[in-house]
Amino acid sequence: MKAAGMLQQVSDFTDFSRGHQLQELLCQGEEPSHIQYSPDGQHLVVLQKSRPPPLAQVVTFQRHGIGRADLERNWQPPQPTLVGLLFLQSPGTPGSWALALVWEHGRTEVWHFVVTVGWQLLETLELCQGVRARIISVCSQGASLVWCEERPPLGANSDMSKCAFRFCVCTRALEVGEQGVRLGAVRIVLHNSPEYQVLASPQHVFLVPATASFATTSKFLLIWHPEKAKLTITALSAGFIHSKVLHSSSESDFRKLLLGSVGFLSGLAPLDIHTSAVSNSGGLLLVSTKGTVNMVEPDGTHRHIFDLEGRTLAQGSPVQLKTFGSILACMLAGVLYLIDQNSGRLIEKKILSMKEVHFLESLGEEDSIQLLSQTGIYSFSFSKPEDSSRPELCLVETVFEEACRYYQRRSLSSSKLTVEKLKKGGVFQAPVALAAILQHSLCQKQKPARGLQDTYTKLLNTISLELQSYVSLELLKTCVVCAPENEIESCCEELVEQEISRVLHSDMDKDNLAYLNSIFASFPKAAWKATRSCLQLQQNGDGLLVARATSEVWKKVLGGLEQEEVGHNGVVPLFELICASFLRFKPKWLPSFVELTQEYVSISWAYSSKEGPEGRVPLYKRALGILARKNKRSEADDEMELELLLCSKRPKAVLQALHLLIRLKRWQRVVEVAEKFSKLSPLLNKEIFTTLLAEFAQHRELDPYLDVLWPLCPAELTVSDILSVVLQHLPHSQEDPVPFSSVENQLTVGLLKPLLQRVVQRPCIQEEMYSDALQSPTFPPPTPPREH
Repeated sequence: MKAAGMLQQVSDFTDFSRGHQLQELLCQGEEPSHIQYSPDGQHLVVLQKSRPPPLAQVVTFQRHGIGRADLERNWQPPQPTLVGLLFLQSPGTPGSWALALVWEHGRTEVWHFVVTVGWQLLETLELCQGVRARIISVCSQGASLVWCEERPPLGANSDMSKCAFRFCVCTRALEVGEQGVRLGAVRIVLHNSPEYQVLASPQHVFLVPATASFATTSKFLLIWHPEKAKLTITALSAGFIHSKVLHSSSESDFRKLLLGSVGFLSGLAPLDIHTSAVSNSGGLLLVSTKGTVNMVEPDGTHRHIFDLEGRTLAQGSPVQLKTFGSILACMLAGVLYLIDQNSGRLIEKKILSMKEVHFLESLGEEDSIQLLSQTGIYSFSFSKPEDSSRPELCLVETVFEEACRYYQRRSLSSSKLTVEKLKKGGVFQAPVALAAILQHSLCQKQKPARGLQDTYTKLLNTISLELQSYVSLELLKTCVVCAPENEIESCCEELVEQEISRVLHSDMDKDNLAYLNSIFASFPKAAWKATRSCLQLQQNGDGLLVARATSEVWKKVLGGLEQEEVGHNGVVPLFELICASFLRFKPKWLPSFVELTQEYVSISWAYSSKEGPEGRVPLYKRALGILARKNKRSEADDEMELELLLCSKRPKAVLQALHLLIRLKRWQRVVEVAEKFSKLSPLLNKEIFTTLLAEFAQHRELDPYLDVLWPLCPAELTVSDILSVVLQHLPHSQEDPVPFSSVENQLTVGLLKPLLQRVVQRPCIQEEMYSDALQSPTFPPPTPPREH
């Protein structure tokens, strides 16, 4: 149930110096172009560009102050227009601030307020270095000013329309301290660029192309990261595109920045921007002419937040945006929209009777929304209805919201489905029935079926066990919130176990898989314990790992979505999540777990079936992929890689493990692996023996193990085959061979003699085939007598 919003007046301007003049100024019908609180909340600064001289164009009003403490500034038409009104924070002195007025030609006045004296002009500065430069847009980022300036071509008759890249984005440190104002050197962020509007967040600066900008360059945004000296290219139609660190001034050229992305950028759709503003979280809010509100994050990603009324916004129609905590306030044509930034849900839509409304900063209260109108300052607050805290109504609302998402995914219509549409007409009976059951079961715990329809009563009897599990889960969540510190860990472990068990017994879609990823990331130890419990993993009396999970659970673990189906948003399949938990909390069990999964796969799916997990990527390779993600490699990781390769019992994996052991020069383990896995198949036996024979020809490390290696020689290898392998792998010597060499690692006939004798003395295969014929008493048989 939505909370009802109420406006409450907090000021009628009587608490401001010259409050009547402020009210008259707002009631003159000339809409102020800018109204802003000072950082301490004691001054209200009003900028009006349309007022003719000698009337003041910048006026300040002090809260709880005297009339002569205010600032009034005006200027004659020959002087350029004011392009920026900025509050500068002093980094060395907390709470100290100054007001900067920036004009189009670069002249900047820095004003400071002293309680006993009033407003004082600290200094007048020149931001631009060239006399012909003209500032288009300016913002304050930390202790620096960032602006976009136009640098007209030198030729007097130059066509300005042909000089689209005549702008430059600059920055300059401007610090206000006890010693006065310190202006740093000009630093070029981007030159030879189109026209940009600069908007500053606490850590970044967004460069939004102007509406009249060059068509090709109005398809993307730029984000400047001052601390990293990096520029990021992003677009609403494509997301993050490219990022580049500017090491030198030569790399700040706009055309060089786009050099590697021109082909991709040319195919993008132009940006549709009606209004832009920076949120308190540091993101950029964009409203299109179609009423779509999007958020661009500092890393270049973007997300859709909300769609305003389905109508086209005219270019001149004002749209105001302001964020208060997690709430986005949007003012359009006298209608106030309050939207949850995180979920995109419309909290409230309120039609205001005020003619002109401006958002103000809510100092000290992030979630309080303050509005300024001609009659005063108002605060917008939410009043909860008396029954809004009733759990059954919250659950009913949740049921309908979940049903909206469910039906929207399966709908062929482009129209958006809302909770109100679901409740009206009686078309969707499932959420209505479930909501009625939940409401009655929670209100009447002793007799939950009383007052229900017959069909609902039958349905309640069917889902009663599921409902009890759901209620117990909700109670457990409440216990986690209210539990003391010494019991939180055990409550969390129980909650995580119930959640993982619930997901494993439901459909493993993308949402459930993303939910499991978040659980494993937030509660790794509890998730590990829950996994052991759900799979019933334990060691038997022989020390072997066994699992007593059902086939349905195994299918959820091994089947489901693969990495290419999940996407590139960091979500990994469940098998990889479990392997990562093994690697973190019980590494020695990981090879046994992979072996268990392979046994289940061999029973459930045919060998190399594309339906099963082994038909895509072998399970041991998926486990090795988790091991490869570790940043630092250790000896334990090498041993783990060996065990994972060997536990697969696949010929290629066994040979890979054998080569890894040879590279590590672990000869005792090499011989043990060869002796064990040569029994699996004759082909693998031949590959293993040939590999070790090649190593034997190159060095003398295997000499102590020849008594074990020679019996592994395959029956089909002949003396010529053995000599061929040995000669191919003999080490190359730069000196001419001599009969009696003193080199210790040289292969001698004496070392090879036992193997050759073994092969020569072995009965030939053909001899075995004709052994009966060869053992006959006479050969050839006698000629039979002739018959006359």
